[in-house]
Amino acid sequence: MSFLPTIVLVDDEERILRSLRMLFRGRAEVLCTTRGADVVEWVGKRKVHVVVSDQRMPEMTGIEVLREVARVSPATMRILLTGYADMDAVIASVNEGEIFRFLEKPWNGEKLVAAVMRAAEIAASSLERPLIAPAPAAPPIALPSRKVAHALVLDAQGGVANLVRQIMPESIRVSVAPEIGMALDELVTHDVAVIVAVMSSEAGDIVDAIKQLKKLRPATLVIAVSSMQDSRLTISLINEGQIFRFLLAPPGRELLRRCLASALERHAQLRLSPVLAERHEVEESRSSQVTLSGRLLDVWRRLREGATRA
Repeated sequence: MSFLPTIVLVDDEERILRSLRMLFRGRAEVLCTTRGADVVEWVGKRKVHVVVSDQRMPEMTGIEVLREVARVSPATMRILLTGYADMDAVIASVNEGEIFRFLEKPWNGEKLVAAVMRAAEIAASSLERPLIAPAPAAPPIALPSRKVAHALVLDAQGGVANLVRQIMPESIRVSVAPEIGMALDELVTHDVAVIVAVMSSEAGDIVDAIKQLKKLRPATLVIAVSSMQDSRLTISLINEGQIFRFLLAPPGRELLRRCLASALERHAQLRLSPVLAERHEVEESRSSQVTLSGRLLDVWRRLREGATRA
């Protein structure tokens, strides 16, 4: 990187801020604070490429800080660095903070620096040009006569799929796949804007597919729905799958409607400005190979070939 990005570090412990500052010496202009309010003020007045925030702080939580950063400076990339990976914080980090990475303490210095500097590179291109604002919480969905977008629901039981059908207007095509093979077939033949993936206790294929899909189609947004309150799984879906939202099952009708509306709005933005797709870049999966079963590998190959031709 030929320029020095501006990185803001916020943590209520001074010793942690000192340690973090040392990691970026000579790599970036670093601003440190123990107060979330300072961060919000800074991003409103100057270009800030990345904000790295702790979660548990006395005045504002990390999620609250990153949510305000997203509102004031949507081009600024957001990373949560915390020693407390409780499920509420993990869910809020993606649903409210729309974070780039969820990193844990004690941190791996090399991994932390790589994630922050990559985030700074992505932010640099956004900060040099007007950036479309984040999708609003509940944007209106247009109702033209033709189908304008495609939503795919991966749902073995059908309850969430029925709810999505009720919520979506006629302008949105809704397809339902009861298992992962059918879902991949649909992705091969159609440009899907948003996937609602309902995950059960045996969701390995679905999780792997989400992670691989985002490498090929970053503009396709994923709303994960699960009854499993597994923070490890959710963190991996954030970092390696860049899920757009995570909802606990069964999702409320209005919450699901807002998430779908925001996802469709964001997909439209990504289509208008492909450079924004970099903001959905995934971390390399810790699994060296895709674990999809043999019967799905041919479908996966066709999906990969389609992405290469696009």
